[in-house]
Amino acid sequence: MTLSPIAPALLEWFNANKRILPFRQDPTPYHIWVSEIMLQQTRVSAAIPYYLRFIEELPDIPALAACDPQRLNKLWEGLGYYSRVRNMQKAAQQVCRDYGGQLPADLKALKSLPGIGDYTAGAVASIGFGIPAPAVDGNVLRVFSRLYNDDRDITLPSTKTAYTDWVMEHQPPDKPGPYNEALMELGALVCLPGGEPLCNRCPLSHLCRAKAAGTQLDLPVKPAPKAKKLQPITLALVKSEAGWLVRQRPRKGLLAGLWEPVLWEERLTKEEAKSRLEGFLAGVEAGEPLPAARHIFTHIQWEMEGWFFTAPALPLPEGYAWADRQALESLYPLPNAFKKYKPLMD
Repeated sequence: MTLSPIAPALLEWFNANKRILPFRQDPTPYHIWVSEIMLQQTRVSAAIPYYLRFIEELPDIPALAACDPQRLNKLWEGLGYYSRVRNMQKAAQQVCRDYGGQLPADLKALKSLPGIGDYTAGAVASIGFGIPAPAVDGNVLRVFSRLYNDDRDITLPSTKTAYTDWVMEHQPPDKPGPYNEALMELGALVCLPGGEPLCNRCPLSHLCRAKAAGTQLDLPVKPAPKAKKLQPITLALVKSEAGWLVRQRPRKGLLAGLWEPVLWEERLTKEEAKSRLEGFLAGVEAGEPLPAARHIFTHIQWEMEGWFFTAPALPLPEGYAWADRQALESLYPLPNAFKKYKPLMD
């Protein structure tokens, strides 16, 4: 059975409690698109400085389409999931070819662009263009699982379809953007994951079937995450008078096209690592061990350790470079996987 209308109370709460965010201050379709892509895997507080820097340097879609890929990766450095920004540039280039450099005000056309799925298309369409469309993210799935006290697995397409239907049943056609933002905001600020939801602050608590049943903490239902593969990594931080040794990763696969210190996806001794380096660089000397570090990707977990090395500033094979501090800051985007080691490369 459908709930009583939720939009009036929800929108009143949103108007009184919404966060002041830069992309809400100037919600153009481009700004909404950039912000939503950044926020897919990143907390709002962490994404804001990236968003501001990105928009300042790339203020419109033609600028994004024309940006040097290495510079684009540098602007994204630290956000991770670099395929997001590569797809953004592909989409920007298509928009310049097909739509005169402006995102199309059409839900189907938005979904056809690289990297724009149902959720992002719905957010851009509703918030940026005022088009009635759903924007169902994890926050919205959580809110509706509790509102309806629904224990279906939210990772199943059939569940998402059912919840999307509920979202649209309650969406006011004249305010699709504020409604979608309000649902996302409610999930981010009140109907919290991984702990006690703040039901005493919820404008919909009087309608919430999970609250009435006392099942808030049991919802939403989703399968336990699969164990991640543990991948040993041996890292070599090699320094010469010309800077630190970095190399570019392959164009496809994990961290595609980004730069990294020399590493091997296996556990090596110091002598074995030194021997590998000597295969393309003479005069290598081994030094102190590096601190151990861990980085978690979607399906794999890197367990890193290694050593400092020194070497003469000899010419390097293609795909390798010596990078001083300035070059590391401006030219060579090092993924966040090496966050613990970046301060050591001074």
